Amino acid sequence: MKLLAVAVGGRGLVDPDEPVLYVDDEAFLRSRAAFETTRVYEGRPFKLDEHLARLAGSAARVEIGQIDREELARMARLALEAAAAPDAVLRLFVTPGRPDAGRPTEIAMVSTLPEGLDELRARGIGLVSIQLGVDPALRASSPWLLGGVKSTSYAVNMAAEAEAKRRGADDAVFLGADDVVLEGPVTNVWWRLEDVLYTPALELGILAGVTRATLVEEAATAGYEVREGVFPLEHMASSEEAFTSSSVREVMPVAELDGRPLGGGAPRPVAKELQDALRRAALR
Repeated sequence: MKLLAVAVGGRGLVDPDEPVLYVDDEAFLRSRAAFETTRVYEGRPFKLDEHLARLAGSAARVEIGQIDREELARMARLALEAAAAPDAVLRLFVTPGRPDAGRPTEIAMVSTLPEGLDELRARGIGLVSIQLGVDPALRASSPWLLGGVKSTSYAVNMAAEAEAKRRGADDAVFLGADDVVLEGPVTNVWWRLEDVLYTPALELGILAGVTRATLVEEAATAGYEVREGVFPLEHMASSEEAFTSSSVREVMPVAELDGRPLGGGAPRPVAKELQDALRRAALR
């Protein structure tokens, strides 16, 4: 991914090669910052208001304080206009700022899309299950564990992705106690048996994905029942097909789970149907 444009609250557009954070900002010192990522379609960020609302919630949870959504939206527009890329990735960051600044630092950055997403979608990805080592009920009821928060403390998530690649897979799925399926490092997880789609419940402390919410609506419109709940890995492994969802990767079919073919070892039709529905929703 190539960085195309950067805008900073109170400063406007800055050169993408110019540093914008100070070393005494706790975003650097302690990874205490919140962020959002959304895909840009034909120059428009998908569901920006929903992402800004979730960013405000994450910022509150990591005690950054109240954020200026209008300023962030303005920074996003500036960066998108400067990038002049119809299809791209928009990321929004909020950090505590310098100790004497008196206000958070707000950053909008636009990058190119990752390469190879359509090729991955065509063949289907391999997942490996990785224990997160927590009781899902405890995670959901313990706010200090930051379940469902998009903070920049992503070292565990990146380590899980690296472990998946070491095992010859493309991505990972986190498990809680009793092998309960939670989410991927940067995705929500789904699977299908007949006309029922299953996905872990938000009450497990997983991220309330904006793309996930869109797919819940689109699946219902397409005639599928969506069941949100607490499901073991065995249930997912016995499904007819599975897929992940995220803002940037969209709907990504799963062809293999823990080294075994899933759904015949190739993308299945419902994942494509929902991918098409997501694209239509994004372009409406």
